[in-house]
Amino acid sequence: MRTVLGYLRPFARRVTIGVAIKFTAAILELALPLLLARIIDVYVPAGDMDAIWKAGGVMAVLAFSAAFCNITANRMAAWVSMEMVRELRNDLYSRTERLSCAQMDRFSVSSLVSRLTNDTYHVHQMFDKLQRGGIRAPMLVLGGLVLTFLQEPVLALVQLVVCVLTFFTIWAVTRRGIPHYTKAQAAVDTVVRMIRENASGVRVIKALACQEQERARFETANASARHTEETAGCVMAAANPLTGFFLNTGLVLVVVVGAFRVQEGRMAAGQIVAFLSYFALIQNATLGMAKIFVKISKGMASARRIEEILQAPTGQTVRRSEAVSGAELGMEHVSFSYLGVEKELADADFTLRKGEMLGILGPTGSGKTTLVSLLLRLYDADEGVVWVGGRDAASLSREDLRGRFGVVFQNEALLHDSVYENISFLRGLSREDVTAAAKTAQAWEFIQELPDGLDTQLDIRGANLSGGQRQRLLIARALAAKPGVLVLDSADSALDYRTAAALHEAIRRDHPGVTLVVISERIASLREADRILVLEDGVITAQGDHTHLMETCGRYRRMAELQMGGAAT
Repeated sequence: MRTVLGYLRPFARRVTIGVAIKFTAAILELALPLLLARIIDVYVPAGDMDAIWKAGGVMAVLAFSAAFCNITANRMAAWVSMEMVRELRNDLYSRTERLSCAQMDRFSVSSLVSRLTNDTYHVHQMFDKLQRGGIRAPMLVLGGLVLTFLQEPVLALVQLVVCVLTFFTIWAVTRRGIPHYTKAQAAVDTVVRMIRENASGVRVIKALACQEQERARFETANASARHTEETAGCVMAAANPLTGFFLNTGLVLVVVVGAFRVQEGRMAAGQIVAFLSYFALIQNATLGMAKIFVKISKGMASARRIEEILQAPTGQTVRRSEAVSGAELGMEHVSFSYLGVEKELADADFTLRKGEMLGILGPTGSGKTTLVSLLLRLYDADEGVVWVGGRDAASLSREDLRGRFGVVFQNEALLHDSVYENISFLRGLSREDVTAAAKTAQAWEFIQELPDGLDTQLDIRGANLSGGQRQRLLIARALAAKPGVLVLDSADSALDYRTAAALHEAIRRDHPGVTLVVISERIASLREADRILVLEDGVITAQGDHTHLMETCGRYRRMAELQMGGAAT
């Protein structure tokens, strides 16, 4: 909570002014019952109409002034809350971007989305309500008690007992409510994750006619979220009725005891009217505080979840290393496991010189994408050294390392924007560079046929393009910044053989110095590689060029003969 509270510091001056204005409004409101009692006890019995009108006028001025102060302070509170949460959300987003892939796997994408949206909203509501009622309500309660004790200690004692019971009830309920709201937020994470899964896999779901099963799965998660929210709501629902019961009981006691004391002549009728007015102020303020504590319960639970991200340790640091290698890319006895149980990559060892081509072949789950992720340092190797540009990848800064690569991953998404922006990808590249990259990626021909060419707007995830067209745009995006190393992870899977061959030829022609890493199940896409890695269950079972593997690796030879027939040799 302390980290989130720190975001109020830049707005301390506005908060202080708002508190002062709220304090002034509370004093003005507390003065009204005193004037009312004086009118009833002094001016009315004396029949002094001038004094009655003057006192009434003063009451009207005080009421309007209090309203004006409250409106002004509320507007300031709203502005401070919005600006504070805007800064908090910006920092949370920036911190999320800097999380390592391992940390993102631990938190999960759905949870991060929920924290950026739902949790920041609850924090906004908490600080907004605290500024609006967190000063006024306690002031009215304390001020009302002090003034009533000065006038009639017996009745004030009744009010004090009611307030103590009310505050104890609010404290007890809130203490029990915060853990339940934490569980409720975790359940919302699950719902968000399922929505993401269904949205991204909608075509598969429809193709396999699994709508009913997905609806049932979502209903289960939704019911779980509802149950946790209901549990939290049931706990917090006790606050208002219990406080209302105590306050109404106190009101009855004040009226009964006050009536007896007026009848005995121990207090004036105007005093009991003032007491009832103060009791109403205290009652409304206490009920307002109960609502504030509900917001605090949700806000504190959300703040803790946000702080988990903001205080997460830096997943990857730049390590000092003087080790050098003659390889542009390579691995030296590298092993890695996502969960620390079973190795996804074991004792990987290879080198690749600048300008050469590396091919990676293997069945699903063999560790192909994991190997590329380690080259990009999306994850850190558990053992061994990863070489990039002749240096240990762990000794390179994030900007230096990622700036060397142009990457096309499997299932990469397109923006809901123009073709140009999808290729430029927020890098401000010139239209000439974008056009050149599109031509190399074999995408220019179909781009020219689009209604507005490079300015054509794409649907979400590029739904108005074919699979092959999307892949070519993604390849153009990777090529546009002229990277030193180009990684294509199954990037030609939706391309026909002729287009795939033309693509590889164009890359070699237009980017002669680029180091190329290609993951593919097509032997035709890999046969020109200077080095081909054959992976199986995370182990490099064979490596070499096409000719060498045809002679020494039975699995590679069988795949080549099945795909290419006599052309394999």
